[in-house]
Amino acid sequence: MKKQKLELTWIGKEERPRLEPRILLEDQELSYHAGHRVTEADLFDNRLIFGDNLLALKALEQEFTGKVKCVFIDPPYNTGSAFTHYDDGVEHSIWLSLMRDRLEIIRRLLAEDGSLWITIDDNECHYLKVLCDEVFGRGNFVATCVWEKDKGGRGDADISLSHDNILVYAKNRSLWSKSRNLIPRTETQLGRFKNPDNDPRGPWRQGDDGTAKSGTEKQRFPVTLPSGRSVTPPPGRYWAFSQRTLELAREEGRAYFGVDGDRLPIIKRYISEVRDGVAPRTWWSADEVGTNQQAKRDHLNKLLVDVKPFETPKPEGLIHRILHISTNPGDLVLDSFAGSGTTGAVAHKMGRRWIMVELGEHCHTHIIPRLQKVIDGEDQGGISKAVNWQGGGGFRYYRLAPSLLETDRWGNWVINQTYNAAMLAEALCKLE
Repeated sequence: MKKQKLELTWIGKEERPRLEPRILLEDQELSYHAGHRVTEADLFDNRLIFGDNLLALKALEQEFTGKVKCVFIDPPYNTGSAFTHYDDGVEHSIWLSLMRDRLEIIRRLLAEDGSLWITIDDNECHYLKVLCDEVFGRGNFVATCVWEKDKGGRGDADISLSHDNILVYAKNRSLWSKSRNLIPRTETQLGRFKNPDNDPRGPWRQGDDGTAKSGTEKQRFPVTLPSGRSVTPPPGRYWAFSQRTLELAREEGRAYFGVDGDRLPIIKRYISEVRDGVAPRTWWSADEVGTNQQAKRDHLNKLLVDVKPFETPKPEGLIHRILHISTNPGDLVLDSFAGSGTTGAVAHKMGRRWIMVELGEHCHTHIIPRLQKVIDGEDQGGISKAVNWQGGGGFRYYRLAPSLLETDRWGNWVINQTYNAAMLAEALCKLE
């Protein structure tokens, strides 16, 4: 029997907008650069685009298809709440269409080893997961990370919501798996490596050790300890290594029997031999990456004292972890729901190139002042101290050009009067 393809359906799914690939117009008065180069790695050609993010994504296709290493988006959660800075209560089917149209272009912009990270809450998360499966393919789903966004709680809630979900998709899962970075070991994890016997090869932790609950008869054999005592696992238990593995470990000085030589054998695993980090986990605690409230206090209240802060800004520690896992210095990062500009600020401090898109007026009241303080080195909050941020670099500010065509007073389609010769040539090249 032929297997049916499962898809998410909704009213209006087949209706797709016809998008004109607009050109981008730089406003040099709003572009901003450091007065001098701070380091040789300073990046100046970052882009802040003011305008509708669907049209902006379409405008970026020609130049950036296949070049973006990481896309992070924090779209409206569609909770029905009234937020100052964006509409967060559109009808469910409209929300799905809006997200689908943007995800399809984002996928084309991503490099083959690139990845998409989306923060979302439970209101739309599971619908969005199925939608992303359709656009990216189920095989390219990486994980759903859980971020503890609030360490407190609401006493009037049925169940107090303390987390957001982070959906992670790769353009090509196998390629991304080879290129993604590990998380540095914590002090606690490093503390597991010790050197009680002063081994010249350095700190180690136990690898194959003691006995295991399952195994084969080949792993039940007597072992003579340096003390002369012979030991064998009790019934139902087995060595966690083969006899040959233990023999090799003893020959190489990798077997440890305790300071008195009378303990069950441990086969050493040296810190110099393990991976330089650990695989990211799906649980991201507030203590590790920060909370919404910390973000409000850290950047929006301290740096932007004259404007009303966002209700739920993302902490720099959260974006830092995402970009650490998914990118390297010089890689290109895109955020088409820029909000308060956290993605650009963090990418800038980490030496990543970035593009941000924002339609709201907070592009001017929040993002630009924030980035100016980052570039001037005045921003020492967030991850600044961790990465020793001293300022530098810059960005170019763009607006979307109006449509190439407009109707005259008789209803005829004509070239938009605001287009000069250079704009017209660029627009026609983009259309071609």
